[in-house]
Amino acid sequence: MDTIPYLEYLELEKNYSSHTIYAYEKDLNQFKNFLKDEGVFDLKEVNYSLIRSWVTSLLENGDTSRTVNRKMSSLKSFYGFMLKIGKVTTSPAAAFKSLKVSKKIQVPFSTEEVLKLLDSSYNNYNFVESRDFLIIELLYATGIRREELINIKLKDISLESQTIKVLGKRNKERIVPLVPSIISHVSQYLSLRHEFAITNVEELFITSKGNKIYPSLVYRVIKSYFSKVSLKVKISPHVLRHTFATHLLDYGADLNAVKELLGHISLSSTQIYTHSSMATLKGVYGSAHPRSKK
Repeated sequence: MDTIPYLEYLELEKNYSSHTIYAYEKDLNQFKNFLKDEGVFDLKEVNYSLIRSWVTSLLENGDTSRTVNRKMSSLKSFYGFMLKIGKVTTSPAAAFKSLKVSKKIQVPFSTEEVLKLLDSSYNNYNFVESRDFLIIELLYATGIRREELINIKLKDISLESQTIKVLGKRNKERIVPLVPSIISHVSQYLSLRHEFAITNVEELFITSKGNKIYPSLVYRVIKSYFSKVSLKVKISPHVLRHTFATHLLDYGADLNAVKELLGHISLSSTQIYTHSSMATLKGVYGSAHPRSKK
């Protein structure tokens, strides 16, 4: 089961990010190892029964229905490519129907929680504290994804126009405005960053050793700071992205505008955030609609 041509296709033809390609590769390698354990080495020997056995083993090993669906999506995409180049004549994965997934309602941070954190004092002459606080400010002020934050380069920030260029999913670029309060913090951070930076590191955010930051570091920063102001069980960079969208909608932002800021392709992806704003919408409705006063 040679996956190299497919992964090259994702990179060169589909223009997927390295993070996405790695996720596909990991899923396919897991399936490849399963086939090896079953004594199957030829794709043409794979049938739907084998795929069902793999799905069962994933569930028995603790994978959620959502995770299984994602792995099967990777497998379906792989078989689609194999059909395209004539390596197989049918896709045994095509018969798989997605498992039912219970919808998880993400609970955003409240405005009070976020402002309590952002209004707290920190040592802006300490590199790590300045960096960590800027990470939080940027995530909340722009709603960008963790991976997008990590890959921001120095050249992507324009202090003059107060904007930041973000490279989103499928390498789609978008320009996101920065609130004025962040600009001075960016300048302060850049002056400290100069002391730690390694010459060839282009990224905005670096470690104290001068290297590019990594996903678990961003997660730890969000977890560490927000644990001091929030009792929520789920604390993560994605919750902060969810908070950004919810707060914008709560304060009257247009759904299409939020969609563009988040970098969503379809409006349906953005609409998942509207449930958190329903209380606000009901309040507006109750005070404004003529029939609600009867």
